Amino acid sequence: MTSPSALQEAPRVPPPHMPPPTRGLFRLVVPPIILPVFMAAADGTIVATALPSIANTFGEVHNLSWVVIANLIAGTVAAPAYGKLGDLYGRRRMMLISLLAFAAASLLCAYSPSFTVLLIGRVLQGLGGGGLMTMAQALVGEHVPVRQRGTYQGYLSANIVTGTTIGPVAGGLITQLWGWHAVFLMYLPLCAIAMLLVLRLPAGVRGQGKARFDMIGLLLLTAAVVPMLLLVTEFQRPDPSALPRMGVLLVLTVIGFVALLWHQGRAPAPLLDLRLLRNPSFWRSDVMAACSGASLTALMTFLPLYLVAASGATVAEAGLMLIPLSGAVSSGSVVTGWLISRTGRTAIFPSVGLSITGLSLIALAIWAPSLSRAELAWALAVGGLCQGSAMITAQITVQSVSSMSQLGAAAGSVQLARALGSAFGAATAGAVLFGLLATLYPATADVFVQMVREGPGVLHALSQPQQAVVQADVANAFRGVFLTVACFSTMIVLCAATMPVRRL
Repeated sequence: MTSPSALQEAPRVPPPHMPPPTRGLFRLVVPPIILPVFMAAADGTIVATALPSIANTFGEVHNLSWVVIANLIAGTVAAPAYGKLGDLYGRRRMMLISLLAFAAASLLCAYSPSFTVLLIGRVLQGLGGGGLMTMAQALVGEHVPVRQRGTYQGYLSANIVTGTTIGPVAGGLITQLWGWHAVFLMYLPLCAIAMLLVLRLPAGVRGQGKARFDMIGLLLLTAAVVPMLLLVTEFQRPDPSALPRMGVLLVLTVIGFVALLWHQGRAPAPLLDLRLLRNPSFWRSDVMAACSGASLTALMTFLPLYLVAASGATVAEAGLMLIPLSGAVSSGSVVTGWLISRTGRTAIFPSVGLSITGLSLIALAIWAPSLSRAELAWALAVGGLCQGSAMITAQITVQSVSSMSQLGAAAGSVQLARALGSAFGAATAGAVLFGLLATLYPATADVFVQMVREGPGVLHALSQPQQAVVQADVANAFRGVFLTVACFSTMIVLCAATMPVRRL
């Protein structure tokens, strides 16, 4: 058995069966993974814009958020499972299974006769879609030489941000023209094309397919993730009466993760291989991925509220003002990937880049209330451009320190870390924002909570002097959110600066 020290000292060079660079590598690898990644990234936002139409059909207004939450829970749990199954039975095969499951679930959602069936379809869609991102990352690691992975991971990162950005626009347009059913039906031809493209890939490396899959580990992961994500949704819809329920969810989350870690340390073929986490470069990469997810989710979740409540922007204007941020993150990922491929260096880019991001967030905490909307948007873009270096570096690093038989587990680990970090980031930013408002400005806190629940019309119904007070109070409380996200950036810098693996 490989000792922990030997695992930490594993060579960071491509294995002998790694395919050499070829002129047709781009055409071979990129087309099969672009569509799956795009669908996985766009799914949450594209369906969100169809929720009002779904509510008109089924009348389940109070339960409508479960259309998104059920899919998120299933996808989060499925990501590491697909990574492990890909290592055991082949990553191309698991990508095809993921696409087939996603397409079948999309068909069920499109023709759901009731809201309950729609929720079942969304769970199944999440179970299928959870493998799309993980398998795409693992397939890049399987077919692309180490020094070229930066460029290809950059393509994936840009595609993720593009899908997330285009999703709301495409969902709204499709729903308006053909109804919400068409949002799910459009996945069918995309899945068919993606499956044909995936079949062009070589079969690739298969692991010990006879090993038993860790079903107990999957159940324990589900038991930990479900209450955690439910807890996050409570933070986004603050209600003092929900505090006992939130306490119970927190306890269940802690118990779930403690039981999961205990089992993973004893399972013969664990879902999450804790031996990988003994490698300092591996666990630092996971922390970077978690903090990157926390930063972006916190900003994307609460910036629209800030723009509406503090600057008087409309919901549409708030959405447009986030485009420079998302575009900058995408561009930063592409540039970082290109630089990694050209120089072989990795950790230097998030070390420097996230330092700039952290400083920009501290500056916003000081001066944001005095900035115009355009100045705020572009200040966020500067930080976002540097933010784009974190996730891509984390993914490349875990692949470089993992063996070929562990690429799926490595990719799944990063995706799980990012998902958990995103949930933690949203919960933390929400707790800071609502906590500061409740402590410093109780009257404004009541108005702001009502705005979150009912929309910006609550603010517009106030008199001009009252609106000015609410806007000033929200702007001051939001300084805490900027500083919280700056702390996430600082953690990324610390992990990158102390990363043992600094070049490929």
